[in-house]
Amino acid sequence: MAKRDYYEVLGINKSATADEIKKAYRKMAIKYHPDKNPGDKEAEEKFKEAAEAYSVLKDPEKKAQYDQFGHAGMNGGAGGFGGGSMNMDDIFSMFGDIFGGRGFGGFGGFGGFGGGGERQQPRFRGSDLRVKVRLNLSEISEGVTKKFKLKKNIVCPHCNGSGAEGNSTETCPDCHGTGRTVRTVRTPFGIMNSETTCPKCNGEGRIIKNKCSHCNGEGVIAGEEIVEASIPAGVQEGMVLTMRGKGNAGRRNGIAGDLQIVVEEEQHETLIRQENDLIFNLLLDIPTATLGGTVEIPTIDGKAKVTINPGTQPSTVMRLRGKGLPVLNGYGRGDIIVNISVYIPETLNKDEKKSIEKFRESDNFRPSEGIKDKIFRRFKNFFE
Repeated sequence: MAKRDYYEVLGINKSATADEIKKAYRKMAIKYHPDKNPGDKEAEEKFKEAAEAYSVLKDPEKKAQYDQFGHAGMNGGAGGFGGGSMNMDDIFSMFGDIFGGRGFGGFGGFGGFGGGGERQQPRFRGSDLRVKVRLNLSEISEGVTKKFKLKKNIVCPHCNGSGAEGNSTETCPDCHGTGRTVRTVRTPFGIMNSETTCPKCNGEGRIIKNKCSHCNGEGVIAGEEIVEASIPAGVQEGMVLTMRGKGNAGRRNGIAGDLQIVVEEEQHETLIRQENDLIFNLLLDIPTATLGGTVEIPTIDGKAKVTINPGTQPSTVMRLRGKGLPVLNGYGRGDIIVNISVYIPETLNKDEKKSIEKFRESDNFRPSEGIKDKIFRRFKNFFE
């Protein structure tokens, strides 16, 4: 089933401001929250769909990428790139932005995620990693799988990411596992309750009695991982593809960061990219331009023979349909555009000079007004 447009999901248009995007998501999140719609699978899917849309549109860089390339700009259609379906952990991590870190408690009379009003404990998020991938036109044309050897934080294999030696954790005695403490303050307006992150357990709700000897209680260690990424056909220079969860592991079984892959293009020897079209500048000799003939034009995967008509003029443009690059997140391919120029020799020997001088006497070698208008109209079009 095709993904719905993110703007459609939130009921906004592309010109919506950051505040309008946030407001639209807040409205959808409250409407379709699982606690408000128990057992309603359709509401749960819409809840996740809205969270996914907001995760992209709230980020200026991701929003610009989505506006230009659509869903393929988020996930590349393969390889696990960002923009795919979100899980509840992803959604939890966004609540500080929308609901001040309180989940949905206090909104519409329903509690936090998971039902029963039980508070979701904070999860540490690993940092993102960024790598560059250099692609030639052939790889951009067909799509390619690349492998990256990453030095990163990985889950500690000794404690399985818990940070504790064995089962040496206990419920925090100060917050009783909630991760929050309430402080009562007397003010001129009466007694006020102030809720803050528990300082003893840093909001985790549990305390490690004996730290893991391998990771010193962090739950992560320095390591390496080989990541395989499928780069979609039609990507462009500067495009950033995101692989969710392939960055640094989060402390104590937290959420892994993302891997950002920055696309760089190798310059082709003769073809110049212009979006999905490729430009080739062809310089003809006078005999071929005058008499016609056959020439070879380079393509992405070889060469193509094209026929030059007799009397071909400078600034003539030819197109090799469908020989360009594929359209990302769409159908069809661009063209190879052949710009034709004619080479005029800078020096001549005696015999060549005599031959050329004879042409002066021929009316056929004098351009008519119609020919001049036709040629200069082409030049004019370049500047319009």
